[in-house]
Amino acid sequence: MAIYGIGANYEGDDVSGEFIKNNLAGVGWNVAHAPELHQFIASLKVGDIIYIKSYSPSSPDIIVRGIGIIRDATLLTAATTSGLVQAGRNVVWRNTTEFRISKPTERNNVRLNSIYEEFHPVVQAQIIQNL
Repeated sequence: MAIYGIGANYEGDDVSGEFIKNNLAGVGWNVAHAPELHQFIASLKVGDIIYIKSYSPSSPDIIVRGIGIIRDATLLTAATTSGLVQAGRNVVWRNTTEFRISKPTERNNVRLNSIYEEFHPVVQAQIIQNL
């Protein structure tokens, strides 16, 4: 089991509510524009924890909009999600109450990435506590 943060900002539109409503998470870029993100989504395992994050370098907090668990090995596509995601996974959302985590002091910040594995122990503990 691993913990992953995923963004839900598609060209300025927050689609986190759509992720939650449709029990999924994924990326909006097609494979030609983001082959590495498609590989990343495919590498997620059943039981992995995923949280929807909103991150701004000017904000003192990481905003968490949902925490869920990867439900199965199905790889979602634009055809199976009515275009919501180009590559995605089915998620059982366990907590959809928005909360904030104070940004930890860190040197190598990956939080602006579309999706990343969460390694910071303080953030991991907050995600597990709120699962």
